[in-house]
Amino acid sequence: MIISASRRTDIPAYYSAWFFNRVREGYVLVRNPVNVHQVSKVHLNPEVVDGIVFWTKNPIPMLGRLQMLQEYMYYFQFTLNAYGGDVEPDIPRKNDVIIPAFQRLSDQIGPERMIWRYDPIFLNEKYTMEYHIRYFEEIAKRLCKYTRKCTISFLDYYRNTALNLSKLNLQVFTTWKRERLAKSLAEIAHSYGLMIDTCAEKIELGKYGIHHARCIDDRLLGRLLACPLHAEKDRNQRLKCGCAESLDIGTYNTCKSGCRYCYAQYNAKTACANAGKHDPESPLLIGELGPGDRITERNMHSCRDVQLRMDSG
Repeated sequence: MIISASRRTDIPAYYSAWFFNRVREGYVLVRNPVNVHQVSKVHLNPEVVDGIVFWTKNPIPMLGRLQMLQEYMYYFQFTLNAYGGDVEPDIPRKNDVIIPAFQRLSDQIGPERMIWRYDPIFLNEKYTMEYHIRYFEEIAKRLCKYTRKCTISFLDYYRNTALNLSKLNLQVFTTWKRERLAKSLAEIAHSYGLMIDTCAEKIELGKYGIHHARCIDDRLLGRLLACPLHAEKDRNQRLKCGCAESLDIGTYNTCKSGCRYCYAQYNAKTACANAGKHDPESPLLIGELGPGDRITERNMHSCRDVQLRMDSG
């Protein structure tokens, strides 16, 4: 099984101490986001965890403790775009902090385990197509030795993000404009030796060398493990999502970055209140178990094709 840590919150940035405690204890409890009294016990035994995918904008709190993960295979989905504090108010400075952190992490684990995400892309008076093209190239120039691939996506609209998005004065982003911008970004990426793909996008951009991503990527993990994985497609994601099946151990409305576009944290007061309930020693990311909670052990099994690895060895 693949562990996602996490689409719902930035565990590396804000909850890394908790995560390493759970690795040490060998399990984590995860509330069902639809039925909060339904709690899953997810085992973190390296024998059944085929890989961990970290999603982050700031991995710095993890950098000194990665040796604790030596029994696991993992890689990072690292979002690093060109927005300022008006869009991402609590992300440290990109030039001075985040880009060097990306480079340092890559030096520790290797560029093939670093997926650069430039997303979500939107347009307004400040963040124009020309702005994205200019700063995408500046970032690509600094990251090209530290990653192999960039994943892009365009902003999706969700009902629960409408209020935050209204403050950005977004412009209409037509299909023609998306294709034109994607073509320019692809030309830049390719000029620096980077592959480029899209996350859960309907638009077909193959003629520009842009293909559909698999962010939870069983193929990548199989290569890193030198052992193929037989993982099913994740049926709980959007139709155009190519991700393999995974277990997410995060909790919505707990990220403290405050990004205006975020679908997983759309109420700053709720996120702050939830973060205040966090105990690094608890098996739950937020709060404690209550009398009405029901714990169910998840059926965990490895997707590794061990026989094939033995035959090929």
